[in-house]
Amino acid sequence: MKKLWVVSLLCLASFSAQSAVVLIGNPAADELSKSDAKKLFLGKMKSVPGGGKAVLVELQDGNPLRIEFHDKVTGKSESQLQSYWSRLIFTGKASAPAQMTSIDQVKQKVAANTGAVGYIDEADVDGTVKVLYKP
Repeated sequence: MKKLWVVSLLCLASFSAQSAVVLIGNPAADELSKSDAKKLFLGKMKSVPGGGKAVLVELQDGNPLRIEFHDKVTGKSESQLQSYWSRLIFTGKASAPAQMTSIDQVKQKVAANTGAVGYIDEADVDGTVKVLYKP
């Protein structure tokens, strides 16, 4: 019985600790709609309102936050996204988004560039970046 109780508590803790992905930008940038966020991360929008030329900052392929973000915002799976961007790059319509290995790298890149947008866990937002959209 004690083991069941401990397992139940661990399950509840894992549900409450789940991530909530948010789109972030430089503090000078304006908030975005879901449509704008989708257009940005599909290479269909080239600038960030209030922030200049868009610089996309992604987490590496396979990262759980990347998968969650694209599931909620672009509606594309990892393989669909890779195929989509390969076509854009091959035809010269867009450049590949920068891929970072950590949330700290995403925050640093976004904070240093007024047009940069990326996504992180909401719990990692601090004064160096601004939440532009929360799916």
